[in-house]
Amino acid sequence: MRLAILALSALFLAGCTGGGLRIDDSLRSQAQSSRVQYIVLHYTSTDLARSLSLLTQGEVSAHYLIGDAPATVYRLVDEDRRAWHAGVSEWQGRTWLNASSIGIELVNQGYYDGPAGRYWQPYSEAQIDALIVLLKDLVKRHDLPLDSIIGHSDIAPQRKVDPGPLFPWQRLAEAGLIRWPDATAVAREQASFAAALPEAAWFQAQLAQLGYPTPQTGEWDKATRQVLAAFQMKYRPARYDGAADAESAAILAVLNHES
Repeated sequence: MRLAILALSALFLAGCTGGGLRIDDSLRSQAQSSRVQYIVLHYTSTDLARSLSLLTQGEVSAHYLIGDAPATVYRLVDEDRRAWHAGVSEWQGRTWLNASSIGIELVNQGYYDGPAGRYWQPYSEAQIDALIVLLKDLVKRHDLPLDSIIGHSDIAPQRKVDPGPLFPWQRLAEAGLIRWPDATAVAREQASFAAALPEAAWFQAQLAQLGYPTPQTGEWDKATRQVLAAFQMKYRPARYDGAADAESAAILAVLNHES
């Protein structure tokens, strides 16, 4: 027994150089993939200087920040490290997505409420162009499937609204990064749903199938309306009041049929 221990010790010491362990990197397992499963998009709710301060010196962080003028891309956290951007979150049944996602913040004030109602700040063309280039690179390197790019409001619909109704999700679809419902198919389904709108349980099941964390109560409770509003903000931003309607039902049906 003593001889065996001495032999193992000799092997260990032989593999060490300069007091550190020498690791053989010549072989790699085929059974592996990126830790990254999703890319989550946010807005910062403030200007560039404040955004950089908050994301580098505060308790929140993101892997990337994209400025607005100019549209500079800042890498703040290495992709193999966890950033604190998602908080309590869920998508497709997976929870606490900080561990499995890349967070991208876009410098944008979000919204403010004024005498004429709520005002949302638009995104600049240069900002979205830079984002699309970055997303294409990330998707390719991490071998992510279609629809891996989601918003903060998708994964936390009870508490978050970013990246907001002015974020151009359809631009991402045109770039081949997410799916988008076919307009002809939506119109056809909408005519059918206008005659008979589904019950709450149908909407809940359809939203959950897409990935949204949705109560399955069969009731139009506040939480369900919040989820529907998040979905509408993404796919039908002209109206996102969380009220069930034929168009929302049609978009859900088309997206889930195509998945």
